[in-house]
Amino acid sequence: MTKRSVTAQYPDVQPDLPPRSRGVIGLFEENCTVCMLCARECPDWCIYIDSHKETVPPAAPGGRERSRNVLDRFAIDFALCMYCGICIEVCPFDALFWSPEFEYAETDIHELTHERDKLREWMWTVPEPPALDPAAEEPKELAAARKAADKLAAQQQAEAEAAQAEAQAPEQETADQDRPDTPGEGT
Repeated sequence: MTKRSVTAQYPDVQPDLPPRSRGVIGLFEENCTVCMLCARECPDWCIYIDSHKETVPPAAPGGRERSRNVLDRFAIDFALCMYCGICIEVCPFDALFWSPEFEYAETDIHELTHERDKLREWMWTVPEPPALDPAAEEPKELAAARKAADKLAAQQQAEAEAAQAEAQAPEQETADQDRPDTPGEGT
């Protein structure tokens, strides 16, 4: 109360946003598998997705062809969106992210439906995730993976030592054959 109030001159001075602020939703197209979970779970039905199936040739000879969904349209109507974040939470492939961008006002309400090109532009403004707590307990998945990797490394080390011992054994035999059996016999 004793400090003087300061007015932020917004257009001229950009505000300092908190690191996890919710601006708009950014789309990382490469991760989208068109599973439609985000559109189905959206309480406002503001996500529009169109796709088609494409046949992929077999990866190995004698294999069968596979079909996969290809994204044709991904749009979010921000005039309807209530910024609940359910779509981001349910995305199993991390294709949707919160971007801190908040300056996307339009003069016409129909222009608030942003297509995947605009959503992709916002993806590059998504900040890096915060660093993990160094004092935190290691996740069980990482511990299991590290244990398996250590076991494999120990097995490869043992195989390398065995191969080295086999390589040294013939050298030792030839060295024994070259040496005389009794002392003074070679002189």
